[in-house]
Amino acid sequence: MNFLQKNILEEKDNRYIWHPFTQMKDRTGERPLIIEEGRGSFLKDIYGRWYLDGVSSLWVNVHGHRKKEIDEAIKKQLDKIGHSTLLGLSNPPAIELAERLISLVNSSLSNPHLPTDNPPIPPLEKGGEGGFEKGGLSKVFYSDNGSTAVEIALKIAFQYWQYKGKMEKTKFLSLTNGYHGDTLGAVGVGGISLFHEIYGPIIIPSIKAPSPYCYRCELGLTHPSCVMECAKELEGVISKRNHEIAALIIEPMVQAAAGILISPPGYLKEARRVCTENNILMIADEVATGFGRTGKMFACENEDVRPDIIALAKGITGGYLPLAATLTTEEIFNVFLGEYQEFKTFFHGHTYTGNPLACAAALASLEIFEKDKTIESLQGKISSLEDKLKPFTELSHVGEVRQKGFMVGIELVKDKKTKKPYPLEDKMGIKVILKAREKGLIIRPLGNVIVIMPPLSISLEELDKMVEMVHRAIKEVTE
Repeated sequence: MNFLQKNILEEKDNRYIWHPFTQMKDRTGERPLIIEEGRGSFLKDIYGRWYLDGVSSLWVNVHGHRKKEIDEAIKKQLDKIGHSTLLGLSNPPAIELAERLISLVNSSLSNPHLPTDNPPIPPLEKGGEGGFEKGGLSKVFYSDNGSTAVEIALKIAFQYWQYKGKMEKTKFLSLTNGYHGDTLGAVGVGGISLFHEIYGPIIIPSIKAPSPYCYRCELGLTHPSCVMECAKELEGVISKRNHEIAALIIEPMVQAAAGILISPPGYLKEARRVCTENNILMIADEVATGFGRTGKMFACENEDVRPDIIALAKGITGGYLPLAATLTTEEIFNVFLGEYQEFKTFFHGHTYTGNPLACAAALASLEIFEKDKTIESLQGKISSLEDKLKPFTELSHVGEVRQKGFMVGIELVKDKKTKKPYPLEDKMGIKVILKAREKGLIIRPLGNVIVIMPPLSISLEELDKMVEMVHRAIKEVTE
């Protein structure tokens, strides 16, 4: 591609593409960054310049770009078939992946829970050929992105209670600062006004409880002297309205899109206890936190919690193809069983549900987790990252550094003592990431929060380089 062709490509991007979560007016006359190649932890633009991928191509790339095993798995599947419907049919990769996901989740999340009026789940046990596990999560419903995985979870939870005869359980409880996707149902349980407020007239709003955002506590308290008052507030809301609440939906451990807000220790476990005791389902939105991001395979592992429904996406295929999965229990699944004429079917589906190419990529990704001992080898990198982040707290315009595993949020403030944020018109987060880009690093801000979320496979040397570039960019822009 010569220089003229590259210029034409940039012009066409500006002319034809409406980029997501982007104020397009700001892009007028701006030269877009166009990526044409990736390798390991790096991305290459059309001019041949390489950049560290500090945001894992929006939190999805797990094992690095052009991972040989995933490349080969997709090519091998493509030689057989690219797509066939899961509506009434099936395919081998979808079946094999469902079995692997159920086994993985149940072995990771050891303590089953269900609302109190349900029979207890028996302990996990092996039985039958193929090692089928009884108890725990047992059914997989496929879709193609995090929003749809959440949408499916909400509809399953609502319909479950309707078929159980609890007709009044029609509401959902979610947290302020929560983000669960962009489809209307997912927006309805969202709690970030910037993203959701404009859609108020066309969504079904959810009941809200305070976010465990310790740096800017909604209750005006300070952790740990608050004795986790936010969890008590959650319990208060649930105990008063449990008769009408179908489920709590929660991002376990980390509210990602809100700026990497990390819940205090014990909060998630308390939320699980309260749901169980008040007879409401717990939906864990692990779209962003799943597949190693928090240092565990699933974030719920951090507090030994098993949800009734779990939504998975993003890293599931290693960052290769769109795929999502909503997992739930046998008890919930069985409520949907009935005679044809009863119409108890779960009337939901997507054209590319269980796409064999995506499922083949996901299977290859899970094999890499096991073969390379990804979670085990990640622990040293997490510790190293924690050490490298300490100097950030000394910067005069860094209010807080938040880290959970390989999820990092660095909150920029205009005034460190008062925690006064930069005004939006300063575009401070954007200025910092553009400065980092000049240095050879691609990251993306969440307002005034700089997010670092590299591939799990990044080397220690690359990790050091990445953190150094972020530090220099923040210092140069803010000081």
